[in-house]
Amino acid sequence: MKLNELRDNPGATKARKRVGRGPGSGTGKMGGRGIKGQKSRSGVAINGYEGGQMPLYQRLPKRGFNKPNRKSFAVVNLGLIQKFIDEKKLNASDITEDTLVASGLVRRKLDGVRVLAKGEITAKATITVTGASGAAVKAVEAAGGSLTVTKPATKETADA
Repeated sequence: MKLNELRDNPGATKARKRVGRGPGSGTGKMGGRGIKGQKSRSGVAINGYEGGQMPLYQRLPKRGFNKPNRKSFAVVNLGLIQKFIDEKKLNASDITEDTLVASGLVRRKLDGVRVLAKGEITAKATITVTGASGAAVKAVEAAGGSLTVTKPATKETADA
């Protein structure tokens, strides 16, 4: 087989529709757009327009609320912390948010790191983070370690 013999599979490609190329083409003159009117012209975008009637998206009531000052935490599961301790990427005696970022377990701290109880922890770990679930605290203490929750940094304390 040579380069000039390469062909696509039959039916794999379809020729594009060439509109407005004379009466013999089947899509000549108006090019399938009908006669006159806004939609026959170029540069028209009327999504959601209902001919002057109040559009559906405006008739429905607004719902919900997005809290402008909400906190977003980086989430870590206990099973992953145990895995990183086993692989010697984390030192069980002193685990902080900075060591979690440095080890690659968390990409960035955001407003803090929150530990959740998914997975098991067997190492006697000392963990200091911004947030933790109650089940995670119990699991770490059951393994003989301690999980300290610090207050998340607010904008006022960060500036001072």
